[in-house]
Amino acid sequence: MSYDLIVIGAGPGGYVSAERAGHMGKKVLLIEKKFLGGVCLNWGCIPTKTLLASAKAYYSATHSEAFGVTVDNAIFNLEQAQNRKGGIIEGMRKGIAGIMKKAKVDVVTGDAVLLPNKTVQVTTESGVEEYSASNILIATGSSPARPPIPGADQAHVLDSTGILNIDTLPKQLAVIGGGVIGIEFACFFGSLGIPVTVIEMLPAICPGIDADNVKILQAELAKKNVTVHVNARVTGISERSVSFNKNDADEMVDADCVLLATGRTPNIESLQKAGLDITRSGVTIDEHCRTNLPDVYACGDVTGKIMLAHVASRQGEVAVNTMFGKDDHMRYNAIPGVIYTSPEVAGIGATEEQAQEQGLNFKAVKLPMGVSGRYQAENDKVRGQVKVIVNLDNNTILGVHMVGNLASEIIHSAAFMIETEMRVDDIKEMVFPHPTVCEVIRDALFLL
Repeated sequence: MSYDLIVIGAGPGGYVSAERAGHMGKKVLLIEKKFLGGVCLNWGCIPTKTLLASAKAYYSATHSEAFGVTVDNAIFNLEQAQNRKGGIIEGMRKGIAGIMKKAKVDVVTGDAVLLPNKTVQVTTESGVEEYSASNILIATGSSPARPPIPGADQAHVLDSTGILNIDTLPKQLAVIGGGVIGIEFACFFGSLGIPVTVIEMLPAICPGIDADNVKILQAELAKKNVTVHVNARVTGISERSVSFNKNDADEMVDADCVLLATGRTPNIESLQKAGLDITRSGVTIDEHCRTNLPDVYACGDVTGKIMLAHVASRQGEVAVNTMFGKDDHMRYNAIPGVIYTSPEVAGIGATEEQAQEQGLNFKAVKLPMGVSGRYQAENDKVRGQVKVIVNLDNNTILGVHMVGNLASEIIHSAAFMIETEMRVDDIKEMVFPHPTVCEVIRDALFLL
């Protein structure tokens, strides 16, 4: 059977692309080996945020005296939290299935292999089928990386997928890797009162995030039983401990559970036969998400560009628009990133460090979140900050970086400012609602 488009992978890049093409009236086939929603829905974004919300509720219950609320004997029920997580995932899977049906997208469950000449071989429970299409979109995603650390093959050493499904809380957790995934899990377990040790090889956690905001985040995490070691290289994992070398000194931390949060690798195994240009980073694409093969496109983690769900969705849209004749291209200068810790961290555009490296004529202004009455009303002694990077040559916004609760829901306004190249004077003339946390962005601009 021939299609206008075959999409391989039903994560946020794949299913969004299939929906867009379906609503264009195109004949679309979406192939997914397991569950609709991909890693993001099933083993990533949604389950982690669901568990983080449970931990936040527990932490609030046990630290609410300042708000005039006293809770005696608060209990965190992991089984109930896991059941809630599972229910949300299942409901959203059904939602995506309904979206595909409405867009008239055919869905096949099976293992897909991309062959030459825009042909896809799919192995299902009932056998092997081959499909062809005028266009192919690769959205096969990524998997947790597993570095060759001695002892990493033990049962108590888990990746981000495995730790989401635990049925017993650890007594002490070691997290190898201080990126977004590792820090979010550290916040989850730390909020439950479990001692957590994060071991990061680089000079700071959360690389690429504004350095001042990382310092604030780390200080806030310390209040939640999270200890961070940077410039530290793990040398081995035993049944009850993790050994590492820090500043040429050997150290050890006790842990009955270890999380490997050392990044992700593109899923390229099923693509090797097609003749794609694949590097160590992933499938090579241009600004229109085209690969080196005619009418074959790629989006999401498999490209190795920016491994975020919303980037995957936008790349998929660009690919679909391009293949069906609409002018579109990817722009990576206004991609928001969020760390869903407590407090949250969000940023977009150039950091102060990046602006310096690029030799830009800029000014960085920063303001504590505490200038917002609402932030003070809803946060007890939780530090926060907004930093705005302004291009002095044309008076536009280069970047906005925040640490503080509600940051994830505010950063899109900064995305709009950067994407539309708004001038600072124009933003100053906008009316922001009061009292809100988002006012801090506008207030910061008056410090220029």
